[in-house]
Amino acid sequence: MLHLGMGKIQGLLNTLETFVDNDQTLNSAISTVNVSWHIEHSLLVITQIAKAVTNSDPSQYEHKFNFKKLWVFSLGKFPRGKAKAPASVIPTATISRRDYPALFEKARIALSELDLATPNQYFVHPIFGKLNVKGTFTMLTIHTAHHIKIIEDIIK
Repeated sequence: MLHLGMGKIQGLLNTLETFVDNDQTLNSAISTVNVSWHIEHSLLVITQIAKAVTNSDPSQYEHKFNFKKLWVFSLGKFPRGKAKAPASVIPTATISRRDYPALFEKARIALSELDLATPNQYFVHPIFGKLNVKGTFTMLTIHTAHHIKIIEDIIK
């Protein structure tokens, strides 16, 4: 099954991969961390969230209205500098360029597995609450695009 969001997130993953050659670039006026951090963070988010969804019990999913989710999903972007990433998706070590292919492959495999999930498999987002597969694809797309924009601003 190919979810509508699958093509978008795959395209963003390909775009993210084009920044590997600029991984050590830092512009402290834009971000306190370099391009490498944003790449690895984005890959960790994709991999860990996809795994959480595929390991979830769809019978435990229930939709609840969430204004912040509605606002962000409607705008299609996150406000910059307003949220703090959970520790589990914060890069902890400097990675080498030779590590990127495996990290990107891991993210692509995780997305393929997410694409096979049933509609009400979900993960619990710290701000948006339970997101089913469709909501997960939307959130991953917005999140990855957010970091790509930061990377582009760092490189400018």
